Amino acid sequence: MGTLLLNDYEDVSIPLPWGHLAGRWYGNRSERPILALHGWQDNLGTFDTLIPQMPDYLGVLCIDLPGHGHSSRRVMQEFKWSKVSLLGHSMGAILSFIYSSLAPHTVDLVILIEGVINPFARLDLDISAFNIERCLQEVDRMAINEATNYEPTSYSMEHFCQFVHTCTVEAVPVELAPHLLKRSVHRSQLYPDKYYTLKDNRTKCAVELQLSLGLAAEMARCVREKPVLILKGAESSFICERDEEVLSILRAQNPDLEFHELQGNHYIHLCNPTACAAQIVPFLRRHRPPSKIDNSHRKQHKL
Repeated sequence: MGTLLLNDYEDVSIPLPWGHLAGRWYGNRSERPILALHGWQDNLGTFDTLIPQMPDYLGVLCIDLPGHGHSSRRVMQEFKWSKVSLLGHSMGAILSFIYSSLAPHTVDLVILIEGVINPFARLDLDISAFNIERCLQEVDRMAINEATNYEPTSYSMEHFCQFVHTCTVEAVPVELAPHLLKRSVHRSQLYPDKYYTLKDNRTKCAVELQLSLGLAAEMARCVREKPVLILKGAESSFICERDEEVLSILRAQNPDLEFHELQGNHYIHLCNPTACAAQIVPFLRRHRPPSKIDNSHRKQHKL
């Protein structure tokens, strides 16, 4: 058994009423892959350094969440999966936890990297109302820009790399920033050596995933006897005391739960992929072991 190749992929486009969901399916297309969900304001490029560490008997389908990357969650319906294996980072991990609690019968395993419940969410109706108003204002601004063919202010790639480094509180090194930028910036038509952002600014003012601790605990009780792997960065506080009750419930009812604290920060999967893979690969081999059929003789899935 080998590992996945970063250049062995097919681009995926899933039609939606408001546009499409963009993704990239790495490796084996003959059977159900691992579904990978990125963090807030990121895109599927966040998994670029982890993909080459993943086992090649399973494919990995990374998607840009709506408003991120190339996307404008109907993945299971599109590919007619009865089950899903989830791998999520940050917001993607929180979404994976929520989905696993709401539809546990459709999930066979969950890998949560640097996220279980949102440590920053505040149950504040005034803030929610303010964010909704900002979102509506952004819709109006987007309509005007589209009608006037407005191009946003453009900057050098070096500027964007430094911006990512700064905005992640230096969690993402400048040299790794291009992985998060290649699907979120576009080359300027006015200044070919510069770029502007493709991000949908509505994602910046979206209503937070607000879970009270009581609701989060009840949701954890729904994730019964499910293989769960949780990876935390030793230098990150994203998984914190707020998660303790949820983690305690998951440990009590999930004999296959694993929790590992690894060297690194909130972007451990991007900056320390080898350490992450050292936990993820054995976990996958235990709970989704290789098929007895030789992958090389399988008919490739047509996307």
